[in-house]
Amino acid sequence: MYRQAHYDEDFLNQFNTGNDFYMDDVEDSYPEQIKRKSLKLPDVRSVDVSRHFTRLSEMNYSVDLGMYPLGSCTMKFNPKYADYVASIPEFQSIHPLEDESRIQGTLEIMYKLQQFLVKISGMDYATLQPSAGAHGEFTGILIVRKYFETCGELDKRNEIIIPDSAHGTNPASAAMAGFKVVEVPSNGDGLVDLDALKAAVTPNTAAFMITNPNTLGIFDDQISEIARIIHDNGSLLYYDGANFNAILGITTPGIMGFDIVHFNLHKTFATPHGGGGPGAGPVAVKSYLRDFLPVPIVVNDNGTYSLFYGLKNTIGKISSYSGSFGVILRAFSYALKNGNNLSANAKRAVMNSNYMARKLSKFYEMPYKPLKKHEFVLSTGNTGRRALDISKFILDYGIHSPTTYFPLIVKEAMMIEPTESVTKKDMDYYIDVMEKALSVPEDQLKNAPVNTSVNRIDEIGAARNLILKWPDTMEND
Repeated sequence: MYRQAHYDEDFLNQFNTGNDFYMDDVEDSYPEQIKRKSLKLPDVRSVDVSRHFTRLSEMNYSVDLGMYPLGSCTMKFNPKYADYVASIPEFQSIHPLEDESRIQGTLEIMYKLQQFLVKISGMDYATLQPSAGAHGEFTGILIVRKYFETCGELDKRNEIIIPDSAHGTNPASAAMAGFKVVEVPSNGDGLVDLDALKAAVTPNTAAFMITNPNTLGIFDDQISEIARIIHDNGSLLYYDGANFNAILGITTPGIMGFDIVHFNLHKTFATPHGGGGPGAGPVAVKSYLRDFLPVPIVVNDNGTYSLFYGLKNTIGKISSYSGSFGVILRAFSYALKNGNNLSANAKRAVMNSNYMARKLSKFYEMPYKPLKKHEFVLSTGNTGRRALDISKFILDYGIHSPTTYFPLIVKEAMMIEPTESVTKKDMDYYIDVMEKALSVPEDQLKNAPVNTSVNRIDEIGAARNLILKWPDTMEND
């Protein structure tokens, strides 16, 4: 139960007159043993403080400084107009329990983003509630669970099939929702092995989870046959939207035959992410799954927008209020700004990926099909050098390392996604450094990085000698 605060004139006047009754009341309630007697504050000039924090900021690498090719994470440039929109005071000051009649503009934005996501995915309805991609996955799988529970089949539909190239969150989400995970292998082209899939599909199969293109950066052109196999079995087909950047405006999961889709707004629509957040993972579904969506969804009744809670078989609420609104704003502004260029962004991302893949294949092994989409996976197995060492080495040249040792089906994997926001100059520099990493002496490679603020960490030592609390000795420093 929430109580609305009433700030009347007498209340405010107590602050205006310097009355510190409030602080006195709070301080009196503190236990004596936790009160500080004094603060050890250094006497530092303002200019030194400014230089200190500016120096700290320069020690951090970011997508604003250079290429950030984390395969499967889609770390593209975050446009500053989107940051501006998300920081507009009128949006920031909205209380989540504000009356709907007073936030019609906000609800309109949410509704229009729902409809936009429905259109680009080929689905029929959407929710904005999930707070991250994995949260969206979990929401989607809860919908699968509720669907079969309503059909009276949950007692037998207890398995979810996942390819061996899948993101690690796929089996985690399925297991958290109470399903058994069945893994199917890839074939020699890096696609789903159809014979293995047919053998894995049984009356116990609830759904098949896959992203297309997959984590190898390869579009599975068998997807229509996969959809037929799954649907003929009465199962659902789930689309992991982590790689949506490759198909945006070109094709849709709906055309491919999917029933449920989750999006990573913080990937596809260039909003900041990493370090645990912020993120957003909306979920869209076909019409026959609408009633299973979490509530509320935003609806439009002749130009009046409201939050609708009346879905018959809803899985309930999966997030406070209406999702990560700051990320929703950024994504919506990105979609509006790009308009019909969204497909051009996807094409450029695919072109950049294939340019780098073709260049780097001269030095590194490039497993599976040569034609890639938004990302590609190379292996250092043919070079005699470890992917970890090369990833550390390139840090010394002011560029971020790619995703390393994933997917697991590629030995010594390095997963690279340039995105559409990099230039040819960026990519050529990256390629040159990757080539250079193969020519330096082995000891130089293993000692890298040497120019970063933190050199190579003893990862084994750190894992075996965990320090889980702030050292007591720090209190007296």
